Amino acid sequence: MWRQCRNLLRRTAGARYAWSGPASSPSLSIWRRKKEMGKEGLMVAKELKRLHCHPVRFERFMKAHVSRLLKSDLVAVLVEFQRQNLVSLSIKLYDVVRKETWYRPDMFFYRDMLMMLARNKKVDEARMVWSDLKGEGVHFDQHTFGDLIRAFLDNGLPDEAMRIYDEMRGSPDPPLSLPFRVILKGLIAYPELREKVKDDFLDLFPDMIVFDLPEDLCSDDHQLVTESEGD
Repeated sequence: MWRQCRNLLRRTAGARYAWSGPASSPSLSIWRRKKEMGKEGLMVAKELKRLHCHPVRFERFMKAHVSRLLKSDLVAVLVEFQRQNLVSLSIKLYDVVRKETWYRPDMFFYRDMLMMLARNKKVDEARMVWSDLKGEGVHFDQHTFGDLIRAFLDNGLPDEAMRIYDEMRGSPDPPLSLPFRVILKGLIAYPELREKVKDDFLDLFPDMIVFDLPEDLCSDDHQLVTESEGD
């Protein structure tokens, strides 16, 4: 009987372990899931937009209603504000989220904020967010670095893009060729910066070739980098 109980406890513990493992997987980040807003979230989003030009009433509403939102609604409202490029409102919700008891530092949370700020050319705000993520020890993978750098380049912010590029080069992750291809294509309009990244690319991947297109073809969707060997 004792042996049967022991085996049952082992199976139960194993089941708990198997269940808890996937729960910590990055693929289950709340910022990667589909965001569906409930009725209360819709009401709060509407009122925040309406009261935005009335600071006192806005802050009163924030304290009375936003802090009571369910996690799913709060996340959905922030994502909707980002989609609509409502920078100031997104920053307000960003601050609220980071103070919630359920909040955990998350790469996708910060990526989405930085993408929205890049679209709206908000350099000071982007640097503030970057300082926050560094303080929380958030780590971007190489592909996310490439996407962020390209977003800042595409929105006419090469200095900020290269600052993030320097962070990417200092990352402990091994470099990948695909993010470099994304960045090189975004640097067509900035030939001097492109030469710097091109030199780095060729040092890292000596078996690959970078094609420099004629100026009249630079706006076309051509492949800039080909590989003599696969990644």
